[in-house]
Amino acid sequence: MTQPPQPGGYGAPPTPPRPPRPPVPPQPPGPYGLLQDPYDWNAGYGAPPPPTPPAGPGGGGRRAKGWSAVVVAAVVAIALIIGGGVLYANSGDGGAKDATAGADGGTGGQVEGGDGTTSQGSEKVPARTASKVLFQIPSPKAVDAGSGAVPGSWLTGKAYVKTGVAEIVGYDPDKGTKLWTIPLPGPVCTVTGHTTKDDLTAIVHEPAMPTKAKPTHGCTQVSAIDLDAGRKLWTGSVPRGKALIRFDNITISGRTVAVGGAGGGAAFDVTSGASLWTPKANDTCHDAGYGGGPKLVALRKCRSQGGLQLHIQTIDPQSGQVISAYRMADGIEHVGIVSTDPLVVAADVSAGGGDGSGVSDYFSLDNRTGRLRTRISAPSEQYAAVCDVISRIEQCSQVAVGKDRLYLPTKARAGSADSGQTNEIVAFDLTTGRRTGQRAVAGDGHVIAPLRMDDCNLLAYKRSTDAARGGQVVSIDGRTFEQTLLLQNPATQAVRDAEAGLLPESAEYLYTQGHLYISATSAAGSARPGERRYLVIAFGAGD
Repeated sequence: MTQPPQPGGYGAPPTPPRPPRPPVPPQPPGPYGLLQDPYDWNAGYGAPPPPTPPAGPGGGGRRAKGWSAVVVAAVVAIALIIGGGVLYANSGDGGAKDATAGADGGTGGQVEGGDGTTSQGSEKVPARTASKVLFQIPSPKAVDAGSGAVPGSWLTGKAYVKTGVAEIVGYDPDKGTKLWTIPLPGPVCTVTGHTTKDDLTAIVHEPAMPTKAKPTHGCTQVSAIDLDAGRKLWTGSVPRGKALIRFDNITISGRTVAVGGAGGGAAFDVTSGASLWTPKANDTCHDAGYGGGPKLVALRKCRSQGGLQLHIQTIDPQSGQVISAYRMADGIEHVGIVSTDPLVVAADVSAGGGDGSGVSDYFSLDNRTGRLRTRISAPSEQYAAVCDVISRIEQCSQVAVGKDRLYLPTKARAGSADSGQTNEIVAFDLTTGRRTGQRAVAGDGHVIAPLRMDDCNLLAYKRSTDAARGGQVVSIDGRTFEQTLLLQNPATQAVRDAEAGLLPESAEYLYTQGHLYISATSAAGSARPGERRYLVIAFGAGD
């Protein structure tokens, strides 16, 4: 569709600059370079911390402009048809009990499938929890001259939607048949997992297909997509001189689309494409990325003679005005936004997340005042959550936040005898920083990871680490931590191989009402003879 009228070069007239906020008084650093936080909270693996002193608000004046971040997970495509045999299986009766849940070491039985529902959540227990493969979508071929990235998947009441190479496709959620296709002029660069209440979202893509002579045309195009109707609402870009600004990140909060990159950030109205704010050239501060969803939070970076300073700012989605701010300690250069309400950020403190997770500590902040509520140390040798704090500011996996709790999986370890690996999910109080004493045990032969919140409950995926079981989706009661089995995948070799290659830390997982969709974010590259790779595999509860 055509781009909406854009007076003054692009969109609405830019918001006038507002005066800088007063500078924030220096805050004394504590250990690890953390502001006003003198405690080693998890010394001895989860030892309770003393009460946290409050931290002062962050500063750094911010004018109405923006950058953004993206929430998308990377994945490796994998063959699902083995030796010419079609991957379709039904694993027998569901509803089997598995005593793998409990509070701090105790065990509790899973609830059998039937007409029950999980406590305080919207996800119903299917009548038969044993799943079957609903459909598979073959992987598109990567563009030889450019990126084969195909990030992004969404689920609405009408369609399962997945990106392809220079296209977005809506599929029937049960059959996998194509409902609609939106062609794009170039490859998809980055997306957001957030949507509006009426199922609108936004993406960043290139203006043309790559060629050998020009492998990339730059990620300069922002488009809004109606996921229900299967149509593109508008496409926009932001000029700077004779060039267009390239964007690395995108997110949505309310009706605002916020994008950002090395050249600055901008924001648009999701329905009309009207400009809400644009970047200011030669500014010493910029929004390096955003967290979206219920609130809009900016990660603002400022350069000075003293080095790089990071500010976590809750801002108004319409005007970009700062509501509250917290200044990170000097020396912390990489931060990811895990949740905006409650506000939780992940930081790589002194390269503490040296295993590639990019996380060594979590900060719980007050959206209203910008003060530090508590800090949670999460040593990378003990916890398995993953955040890309370098470029994808909002991309975290295997971590969930809800009801003022932070849920983290522990690192996988050897189980008993020959049962493979195991681990558990533990909960932290975002007010005190203390372990709550609750933990959900994966049980021998499974490794558990958070997927998302379901009101008070936590949805989690349990991948199999032995040859006798398939993966599971469970609901963990937010009060008792008892696990309820929602979906049991087949134990066939093909399914187990597929799940082993689509791990929660790298794959896109969407679950709702007895349906699990696992998708790749990279188009297929070279494959071994006879090997087929797939873009999506969908599981559904048996009849």
